[in-house]
Amino acid sequence: MNKTNSFHKYLKNISYSINKLLENYLNKLKSENLINLARSNKTILTFVALLLLFITYLSIPSFFKQNEISNKIKYELLDRLNLDLKFSNKLKYNFFPRPHFTTNDSSISYNNYEISKAKKIKIYIFLENLFSLENIVIDNVIIENANFNLNSKNHFFILDLLDNNYSNINFKIIKSNIFFKNIDNEVLFINKILEMKYYHDPKESKNFLYSKNEIFNFPYEIKINKDKIEKKYISQINLNFIKLKIENEYNYLESPKIGNANLISNNFKNKLEYKISEEFFEFSFFDNISNPSFFYQGYVNRNPFYSNFKGNTEKLNLVHLYDPNAIIAQFLKTELFNSKNIDFELNIDAKSLYKNPNFVNINFNSKIKEGLIDLDNTSFEWKNYVAFKIVDSLIFLKDGELVLDGKLNINVKNYDKIYKYLLTPKKYRKKINNINFTFSYNFDQKTSIINDIKIDNKTDLNLNNKINKIVLKENILKNKIYLKKILNEVLMTYAG
Repeated sequence: MNKTNSFHKYLKNISYSINKLLENYLNKLKSENLINLARSNKTILTFVALLLLFITYLSIPSFFKQNEISNKIKYELLDRLNLDLKFSNKLKYNFFPRPHFTTNDSSISYNNYEISKAKKIKIYIFLENLFSLENIVIDNVIIENANFNLNSKNHFFILDLLDNNYSNINFKIIKSNIFFKNIDNEVLFINKILEMKYYHDPKESKNFLYSKNEIFNFPYEIKINKDKIEKKYISQINLNFIKLKIENEYNYLESPKIGNANLISNNFKNKLEYKISEEFFEFSFFDNISNPSFFYQGYVNRNPFYSNFKGNTEKLNLVHLYDPNAIIAQFLKTELFNSKNIDFELNIDAKSLYKNPNFVNINFNSKIKEGLIDLDNTSFEWKNYVAFKIVDSLIFLKDGELVLDGKLNINVKNYDKIYKYLLTPKKYRKKINNINFTFSYNFDQKTSIINDIKIDNKTDLNLNNKINKIVLKENILKNKIYLKKILNEVLMTYAG
């Protein structure tokens, strides 16, 4: 049964019930009750008359001249919300569910430049004083299906709206998009607005902007208020899908603008200090506010876009970088960085590896260029006996899982010490200077596969057949005894 038939049946049942009640009531009437019935009819007639008067009152705005009501609404929006609107079509009036005007295909201007096209705008008005056009007051505005084109010159439009008085008016934007563009009018990224609303909190006596958004296909929420006394913007960003909250504030009068942010994830609280201008973004990051063991700084140039981050730490914790549940890994999975407009370099120097002090002199490098992400020229040593270097690498998504493919160059500095550590039988202790092989590491499954191994620039088929059958899992790599056994089997195969 369709919705129309169901609704008709519902009305029929109600009508039947009312008629049944009236029938029962009339059967019980006596002559002496006719006077009471007459009195009740007067009450009903009075109610109907008042209802008709109220509907007539609500309908008054529909009789206003179109150009007059249009000018009145535009003036109200400009005066109270600083919204410069141009209506392409007539304003349509409807008093249900409450009095409001609607219009389609309108434009919004900011600083005399058109920044948006809105397919639909609803403008709600107060019930009071509908007799006079001059006394009509707006109490709620909803913009729907709008596309905002913002750049470095007009992106403050969203924040400038916080200067309005929202104590007796609400403003909302739903199902819309913000296109952020560069000076060449090229789209850098798109922010999808699910719901954005401006409101006044009487308890804090402040205006707030709250917005639910999506960017690069991942959701986030943001809440902003403007502290006019301290001259600061205070914001909170929630990235619930990676359990990250960012608390940020900066002074909007300074040049360059100076700010700081706290990044809170699970039990970790990190601090970010930064400077920002129209040309650049510069920052310093501390992994622990009270006792920082990790520090790095970065510089981002806006036009042309380029960024470089450098850091130093005693112990490098790779869990924070590329663990499947880590923030960076989650960002990589969103393919946020797979853009040709991003030119990014990361360099971190560390004395040792966290929870594995045998790995020393670490130089961790990562690069994003023309949509490609790699770890080229990342180097480290093992007990000063062996030097490792990653080349020709690439990080990408394969069937929804994060994968690193690359080539590992190994320079053997002291093969005697290595054989002694592995407890390799002396008859298999063949001199080795360098080892090269390709590898594939799956971050989600925590497994490694090795191929095309060369020792001293020579390929051994028996050795490669042996290597190709081995899948290194995380538990194997952590088991020293089992790992030594595998490495000795490989060395024995190489020694014949």
